[in-house]
Amino acid sequence: MWYYQNKEFTSEDIGDYIGFVYCITDLSNNKKYIGKKLFVSKRKLPPLKGKTRKRTVIKESDWQDYFGSSDLVNSLVEEHGRENFKREILHLCKTKGELSYLELKEQMDREVLLNDDYYNNIIQVRIHGSHVKSLRKTT
Repeated sequence: MWYYQNKEFTSEDIGDYIGFVYCITDLSNNKKYIGKKLFVSKRKLPPLKGKTRKRTVIKESDWQDYFGSSDLVNSLVEEHGRENFKREILHLCKTKGELSYLELKEQMDREVLLNDDYYNNIIQVRIHGSHVKSLRKTT
């Protein structure tokens, strides 16, 4: 189960958000993992017979069962059980740029690569200023 602001978060709560930044906490040692996840997945399929355009299939992603892209975290979940991990949504995002920026901000603010309290061992992001227009502060 995912939690957002201390309440259970379900598919009905998604609204017009495309994804979220999350924190997974290992309850046995209080170590954390910061990441991001999209609510939907898009796949391109070949065109139908007699057509030329590829088809796009959009469906809800595996976000409800997701425990991050870290092989270490996933192996710990398998070894110790899902009930030993708390999954918390930190930010709900409306664009991919916002999603990437807020994930990076959380990772940098928490110094996840310098701090042994986190399982994160890589930060990889590419963001342009136009991707985060909605986050800019107006003066």
